[in-house]
Amino acid sequence: MKEIKRLFIKAIKQPHLLLVYLLFYIDDIFKLNDKFYLKIMYFIYFRKRLDLKNPKTFCEKLQWIKLYDRKEIYHTMVDKYEMKKFVSDRIGSEYVIPVLGVWDRFEDIDFNTLPDKFILKCTHDNGSYTICKDKKTFDTSVIPPRIARGMKKNQFKYSREWPYKGLKRRIIAEPLLKDSQSDYLTDYKFFCFMGQPEYLWIITDRGSKEGINETCFDMQGNRAPIVQKGYLPDNKPVDLPKNLTKMIEFARILSRDTLHLRVDFYNVAGQIYVGELTFFDGGGYYPFEPEEYNMIMGDWIKIPKS
Repeated sequence: MKEIKRLFIKAIKQPHLLLVYLLFYIDDIFKLNDKFYLKIMYFIYFRKRLDLKNPKTFCEKLQWIKLYDRKEIYHTMVDKYEMKKFVSDRIGSEYVIPVLGVWDRFEDIDFNTLPDKFILKCTHDNGSYTICKDKKTFDTSVIPPRIARGMKKNQFKYSREWPYKGLKRRIIAEPLLKDSQSDYLTDYKFFCFMGQPEYLWIITDRGSKEGINETCFDMQGNRAPIVQKGYLPDNKPVDLPKNLTKMIEFARILSRDTLHLRVDFYNVAGQIYVGELTFFDGGGYYPFEPEEYNMIMGDWIKIPKS
């Protein structure tokens, strides 16, 4: 009942989600093929036909990539546990967030082995995590709601993001990183095209009462007038990291041999850590404003000629 209520409230705030949930239900019954499913989903979000023969915009090309750019290494890159070896091999183990443990079930976790502060994440999807700031007050007898939902979630089924297909569902524990300059950890998200970083989104104040702030920069450190649809432009002053050049180089190395990849970093007291690697920001359904940037970023993705 709680899950139904949560989805209902979410759908009221975003009415198009009612159609998305209806599509999920239809897919459960009829097992729609990937191409047909993506065409319907795209129409729900954009109110226009998905052109897979001649995709032009950023979001159109992400749907093409879901269907036709499928390499086994992508499974490794999006799995939050397996990804650590990929990152270690390419740029070094010192840039990997340490692993405190990995388990197939919440019930298998031995909390006595964990420090007072840690974060639990599902390894097979996006957004399923819970933070423990004090183990004394953390209820270890009940699986946290986000983790419970995540362990049931099939990331591929609902968005057809192929890299997530067939991933093993596990829970990983990592140290709780702390930014010395703020109460909230800052994200540095590099949007890379054909192995070349082009834009950096700096995400601050995640978890604050005021809500997160997103600020976009180009690779020369200039603020870019781009926001994702649904977000307000952020005019707060944001400092670029002193090791920006190193981050750019790492993003270039990690995104090598991909058509598009978002590479996320944390920067803790000057120490860079890779957060995650994402092929489909927002599932490929959240365009940018102003509108022309959807074409600009689409042009940067060079679809191979058949």
